[in-house]
Amino acid sequence: MEFQKIALAGVAALALIAGCHSGKTPQRTAQDVEAAQQEAQREVERARAEASKDLKSAAKVGSSPRGVAQAKAEGAYDIAMVKADGEHNVATEKCLTLQAPLQQACKDGADAEYETAKAAAKATRVARQP
Repeated sequence: MEFQKIALAGVAALALIAGCHSGKTPQRTAQDVEAAQQEAQREVERARAEASKDLKSAAKVGSSPRGVAQAKAEGAYDIAMVKADGEHNVATEKCLTLQAPLQQACKDGADAEYETAKAAAKATRVARQP
């Protein structure tokens, strides 16, 4: 799961670096948005599969109900974080489709939504922990 987070962070960094180049055509940026959406969906699917595998493992080991609940909470948190990362990457790519003067305000809004999603994921994890 950590590898996925690192890979997603790398994709985000590359997207931001590429976004600094103002010579992008709108068509190219639209393709970038589509690619970011597809990558985000793949990452969420991977996170769900990993969470499911971890939950089955916790249940098979004869773990206590508390252990199973912990696995559920961690799985839900991981999925929420991967989803937030993906949505942030897509939003950032969409900002790059705007005219240069509007991009920073758009990115600031995307960053604020990202921080809110991360905080909600953390709060949900704490609330679900046994």
